[in-house]
Amino acid sequence: MSCSVQSSKMTEVSHKQWGQVSGLGSVDLWVLQSSQVRVEVLTLGAIIRSVFCRGKDGQMEDIVLGYDDLEGYVSDKRYLGAVVGRVANRIARGCFVVEGKEYQLDINNGPNALHGGLRGFNKAIWLATAVEGGVQLSLTSPDGDQGYPGEVQVSVSYTLQGETLTAEYQARSTKTTPINLTNHSYFNLAGQGAVDIYDHQVSISAQSYLPVDDTSVPTGEIRGVEGTSFDLRKPVLIGPCLKEVPGPGFDHNFCLSSPRDPCTEKHAARVCHLASGRVLEVSTTQPGVQFYTANFLDGSMTGKGGVRYGKHSAFCLETQNWPDAVNQASFPDCLLRPGEDYQHITRFTFTSV
Repeated sequence: MSCSVQSSKMTEVSHKQWGQVSGLGSVDLWVLQSSQVRVEVLTLGAIIRSVFCRGKDGQMEDIVLGYDDLEGYVSDKRYLGAVVGRVANRIARGCFVVEGKEYQLDINNGPNALHGGLRGFNKAIWLATAVEGGVQLSLTSPDGDQGYPGEVQVSVSYTLQGETLTAEYQARSTKTTPINLTNHSYFNLAGQGAVDIYDHQVSISAQSYLPVDDTSVPTGEIRGVEGTSFDLRKPVLIGPCLKEVPGPGFDHNFCLSSPRDPCTEKHAARVCHLASGRVLEVSTTQPGVQFYTANFLDGSMTGKGGVRYGKHSAFCLETQNWPDAVNQASFPDCLLRPGEDYQHITRFTFTSV
């Protein structure tokens, strides 16, 4: 069954059933289509399954890594395209104290908790409703879910206007809880099947970044990018830059604003693939963006069209609060208290040069 709604802003929104997850229910595929861009969204994990956009030759190409079928997403361990939560990124030792009470989360990334736990928001089926130019997905996370306090009502709306996809996140909680929602799409502007991102140029509007320990948790230091391989304020080619970065690649938070700044929308990043002419620009109200170069894709996963996704075959720009903020008093506050509204916006704009 498929239903189609024509929106007044010339974004066509349609949806159909895409499959069943045993024990969870049916999963729908929503399609947002403007004259420039086509976005596919799954109700499983609020996943962005595909983004088709044009290069300078006018050809539409899918630039988001993913799977051909639902089973791929059900068994996926790399968060391809998903909304991650309650808390994106790492919490040191999966442990934190809120209002004098200690909470212990499941450990799922070395010694740490990552992206919400063993069954985070990426594995839930969200409830979908059509909105102007897009779809709103909502979810109830029960008190104690994955070890987190409070029942949390969460929603993310994806709306498409022309060449811009907007993700708007909202949440409310019955108890004080850390929260940090983001989308974990893996992009390759040459097309999702391209081997690597070495020929992409990146710039990130950040004066500082967060150094990490050997388990990828921030040390607490806020370090200026000046004179380091993390200075991406002017466009640099990713390939040569990766040779300079310690470790397997970028997996770091870039600080878009200082901890006490208000949440105004600001330009975060721009990535350009000169050969195809495709450009992705990201703006956000979040204080940070995790630039990740798919260091842990290892060719073991078969993606769309039978392609095996290898190391550095994509990049992620995860707009976020700073990682482990619940344990770092000098970082931006990540606690959502009863009666408060959690809200932030990220925009992805797809153009060509």
